[in-house]
Amino acid sequence: MRRIALAAPEIDESDIQAVVEVLRSGRLALGPKAEEFERLIAEYVGVRHAVAVSSGTAALHLIVRALGIGHGDEVLVPSFTFAATVNALLYEGAVPVFVDIEPETYNIDPQGLEKRITPRTKAIMAVDVFGHPAEWDAILEIARRHGLKVIDDSCEAIGAEYKGKKVGRFGDAAAFAFYPNKQITTGEGGVIVTDEDEVARLCRSMRNQGRGEMGAWLEHERLGYNYRIDEMSAALGVSQLKRIEKFLAKREQVARWYTERLEGLDWVRPPVVKPYVRMSWFVYVVTLAEGVDRDGVMRALEEQGVPCRAYFSPIHLQPYIRERFGFRGGELLVTENVARRTIALPFHNNLRLDEVEYIVEALKRAVTRNM
Repeated sequence: MRRIALAAPEIDESDIQAVVEVLRSGRLALGPKAEEFERLIAEYVGVRHAVAVSSGTAALHLIVRALGIGHGDEVLVPSFTFAATVNALLYEGAVPVFVDIEPETYNIDPQGLEKRITPRTKAIMAVDVFGHPAEWDAILEIARRHGLKVIDDSCEAIGAEYKGKKVGRFGDAAAFAFYPNKQITTGEGGVIVTDEDEVARLCRSMRNQGRGEMGAWLEHERLGYNYRIDEMSAALGVSQLKRIEKFLAKREQVARWYTERLEGLDWVRPPVVKPYVRMSWFVYVVTLAEGVDRDGVMRALEEQGVPCRAYFSPIHLQPYIRERFGFRGGELLVTENVARRTIALPFHNNLRLDEVEYIVEALKRAVTRNM
């Protein structure tokens, strides 16, 4: 029986050398590599500012604070996402107002947004789920009509494009993340991208314990956090970013291998990619047909040496959110239905064709046993 990795970063000798050079320099924090990483990210995305931080969660949190979203403010957000999306709002006492997803790409459904707007609504936080851009034209038009701030949680989607424009350029600010299973990695790390000078200024201050740009080390202008990225992580990010297009192409090839082998099977649906977007493949998530025992399929895959995950478990049904807001299930019909049927299969840059074929055959056997 094979053992296949669920995810894996691509680290080469240039990455290792970049980190070693920082270690030998003795400058391990607040140094030139973080500044270089920010400059290169801003250039790649096409924005004025990039602010590197310790995680994607930190990036989202600082954006929320910089936009003045606080206690009692409502923010429209999907439930079909990672917990950090919602946690960034809860940190500031804001209220997540969950909006259902559309049934093809699993991004937030623009048709559901306006129904959820109230006088307390302050912002929309959309997520580019699994690396597929949200419907940005519709989202931005709704936000414009209602005077709402817009946050792009693009932590899963660096390099993705919507109608020829890179994600990270939509709304007031966006966040990327660089955990080891992402398209590029810094180990742990994230970045805020924005064209808004004031948002960038506030985020730079708050990530550094609230210090001003020109203030003394022990002078603090506002409440802040230790959300800085270290120099080793930034150096790895610089090295990885040089190869991002190669990485995205490799991930596209792996996704194509999967899709070619799954198309036409009536018990599974490969991911849907709209013709006007560039997908930046974060994970490869399939949707099983109604009536297939998803959890049984996952157990059968694991027994064959194929790791997998249930992506995503809806946030509004997580225990801490149920307890706080009283959700019982049945509030978001598409989200809840999809979440019962989705599986993330092994996916990374260097997954081989023979491994993909083994995984697909294992999936066929697993489904046959659980229909």
